[in-house]
Amino acid sequence: MAHMDVLLCEDVDNLGQRGQVVKVRAGYGRNYLLPQGLAIQASAGNKRMLDEQRRLLAKREQREHLSAQSESEKLQGIELRFDRRVGEHGILFGSVTALDIAEALKERGLTVERRRIGLREHIKEVGDYDITIKLHRDVTPSIKVLVRKEGAPEAQAEEEVTAAEAAPEAESAETETTDAETTETPVAESEPAEE
Repeated sequence: MAHMDVLLCEDVDNLGQRGQVVKVRAGYGRNYLLPQGLAIQASAGNKRMLDEQRRLLAKREQREHLSAQSESEKLQGIELRFDRRVGEHGILFGSVTALDIAEALKERGLTVERRRIGLREHIKEVGDYDITIKLHRDVTPSIKVLVRKEGAPEAQAEEEVTAAEAAPEAESAETETTDAETTETPVAESEPAEE
């Protein structure tokens, strides 16, 4: 298979960090990394340019790290609340996505790219969640996301979250007692019929 060397202009998950020269499959490099601006081709002809790029990237890295730390201080301690329609067992009719979180942060005057929000799956249940935001390789603050039932007052919403978390435990305890009752039921002895 054909491979090519590229200099990464951005951090790419499972590949490398900005400023590294990595070997990738030619199709991945030509069709994804180069057009997206995530990397430039590392060839013998542009060795001097690569050295200059590394120097510029090191300066840029330092500036971005300082910027990320100041953003992290602004994000520290933020709580976002989402009110959603809820079905049985605290399951949401819609879900809370990274885009929802990014828009809520934008309303508060903080701009965070959706891809930087560490949400593996959409939030589909009522509850409290700690979400990390990857501002930089070394700077990952976390925010609190509260998902509540639509129209529920704060105190009632807290009780529902507690009840939703306790419901699976109660159901498992209930089935255990039902199983125990069926096994312990005494069998009535039949009396001999009188003649």
